[in-house]
Amino acid sequence: MTMNFKPYITRDPRICGGDPVITGTRITVRTVLASLAEGMDSEDLLADFPTLSRDAVRAVIAFAAVSAEEDFPLPATPVPA
Repeated sequence: MTMNFKPYITRDPRICGGDPVITGTRITVRTVLASLAEGMDSEDLLADFPTLSRDAVRAVIAFAAVSAEEDFPLPATPVPA
């Protein structure tokens, strides 16, 4: 079961050009994902971005997973005959 990221992620054309951001901030999903990819852990992110929460970081990861699935759908698993 995937976390419900919708309360944590906002897209508004008036905020950061419509890029998805953490709700109530101008911290983009892209920034959080790039930081994680560079090796930061949740504690580092929370220290660098005090307006983030652990749940918001988890929501970013869930959002990325759903987005990746939409971009690269998994083929159906063959059912043995």
